[in-house]
Amino acid sequence: MAKVAFLGLGVMGYPMAGYLVKEGHEVTVYNRTTAKAEAWANEHGGAFAATPREAALEAEFVMCCVGNDDDLRSVCLGDAGAFAGMHAGATFVDHTTVSAKVTSELYSAAAEKSVAFVDAPVSGGQAGAENGILSIMCGGDQAAYDKAEPIMQAYGRSIKRLGESGAGQLTKMVNQICIAGLVQGLSEGLNFAEKAGLDGRAVVEVIAGGAAGSWQMQNRYETMIDDQFDHGFAVDWMRKDLGIVLSTGDEIGASLPVTALVDQFYKDVQKLGGGRWDTSSLIKRLRALD
Repeated sequence: MAKVAFLGLGVMGYPMAGYLVKEGHEVTVYNRTTAKAEAWANEHGGAFAATPREAALEAEFVMCCVGNDDDLRSVCLGDAGAFAGMHAGATFVDHTTVSAKVTSELYSAAAEKSVAFVDAPVSGGQAGAENGILSIMCGGDQAAYDKAEPIMQAYGRSIKRLGESGAGQLTKMVNQICIAGLVQGLSEGLNFAEKAGLDGRAVVEVIAGGAAGSWQMQNRYETMIDDQFDHGFAVDWMRKDLGIVLSTGDEIGASLPVTALVDQFYKDVQKLGGGRWDTSSLIKRLRALD
């Protein structure tokens, strides 16, 4: 078993860190709100630290799941950052969805201290984290990935290295591109069924097993029909991710017309007051237009 630090105890990080304890690892956590870190330690029996640096001291692995590029820099760099406390040969694993640019920056900063850096964004949402069945897409040196994979197995069901540093983040961008189009299509389909006077549940029962079927359909159609959006991945976070996607698309010359359109639809949802609604709330925008 390993000595592990976990930085960031949001809806994803809190249960992920708990699974590390269940696997027998010695875990120290850090969270910007100390009370939450203390609550986690009381619940799971691990320890908590006042700074990322203190959490990372003597850790073989430092796992991280925070909000955005700036949050990630703040927990990694500076005198109180994790890199300042990590020893040569340790491995930093970043589960945050961030830009490939900051990943490259931190990979280099870690290398200067002889620390390995693996970008490992996750998919599966809050439910995937709580059930320990996340999909984890990784980039980084093969040797670093090989060391980190057994640790990630505590909360990951599908874990794969896609290439060198940044490949994990680029793969997560593909994931978000695909989800954006799927949710919009499902929203339009369910809204069409409502307008046509069809029983949406019966419709999905028929089409879910065919070519139209998807995870989104299986897991979100009922709550979408019932106008319930208080679960899952928030619109505010999706817009953050799509902003990264669209910026990267411009840089590499990838055309993303549907993604750009759906991003604007999510902006409309935010204007409806739905920034914290689940991403399946795109159907709320369609209903508001009627």
